[in-house]
Amino acid sequence: MSTTEQQPVHHHHHHHHHRRHKRHIWRWIGGIVLALVVVILLVTGYMYKNARDAATTMYTPVSKATKSNKNRLSSDKLLSSKKPVNLLILGTDTGADGRSVKKYHGLTDLMMFVTVNPSTKKTRITTIARDSKVTLPDYPEYSPIKLNSAYSLGGVTETIKTLDKYYSVPIDGYVLVNWKSTMKIITKLGGVDVVSPLTFTNMGYSFKKGQTYHISGQKALAFVQLRHGDPRQDYGRQERERLVMMAALKKSVSYKTILNADFMKSLGNSMQTDLSMNDMISLAMNYRDATDNIKSDYAQGMSSSVNNQKFGNMEVEIMSTKERQRISNNIRQTLGIKNVNVLKEDN
Repeated sequence: MSTTEQQPVHHHHHHHHHRRHKRHIWRWIGGIVLALVVVILLVTGYMYKNARDAATTMYTPVSKATKSNKNRLSSDKLLSSKKPVNLLILGTDTGADGRSVKKYHGLTDLMMFVTVNPSTKKTRITTIARDSKVTLPDYPEYSPIKLNSAYSLGGVTETIKTLDKYYSVPIDGYVLVNWKSTMKIITKLGGVDVVSPLTFTNMGYSFKKGQTYHISGQKALAFVQLRHGDPRQDYGRQERERLVMMAALKKSVSYKTILNADFMKSLGNSMQTDLSMNDMISLAMNYRDATDNIKSDYAQGMSSSVNNQKFGNMEVEIMSTKERQRISNNIRQTLGIKNVNVLKEDN
């Protein structure tokens, strides 16, 4: 009888010990989870700091006081309230590799509007020919001249003023990149996929029309930079630039990319923008879906030549009032704002 009385006592003690052991395991797991959270926060904080440092290096506000920007909200207000935005992408070929875009004013080989509407989930990429004939608002003594000279003479502000003069669209922010560095950035993104619009060989790389290629680094540069072997010349180059930019845009518009210290560091010197770190995060978080539906377009001009008072004869592209009006309407419609008449100038 005494042995049967002792059993429940023994069982009860074992159960109590088991419970304590279980609590001990949970405390141990909790400790590990807590340590992991601390590590994640530290790493993210470090990455954020690096990203913020890079964003600070890149951050270069410019005057955007144009007619079309009058009464328009500032880019940070537009982005934080998820409103449609029109960004200007400028690609400069600043010669030497890694040369800082801040210290050297070359010509802008690439001028592209990226218009993003998060409500309609639509993005429109519009390329403007660098050889477009223009009269620069602040440099009439150098005019008529090619549009890409606006940057070498008066920087981003003059480029924005000139584009507003001819296209009458708001420009909410700009991003200026060095093309060679852009290719390095594409490499850091792990490369992008493009379908070649023509068959050609450049810099030792061959491309076949209609085939998909995974490109990065030198191969990306070879894909973009062919000009004279393309029957469409500069328009062909523009198309390939748009293809690469569209692919890179889809890949880079993510929170992960912005917090990637390596990626942001590589942007530091090769990029200049008036978008802050918070603006970039807003873009990555709230505008990403709009990159699922990308339309691409370009302004088609007529080849001509002009006599520049300082540089003599110059080959240019003349953009008709009708073509500039079409571009302006499309961008304004994507932004959800009413159309306005563009400047009349046809020769």
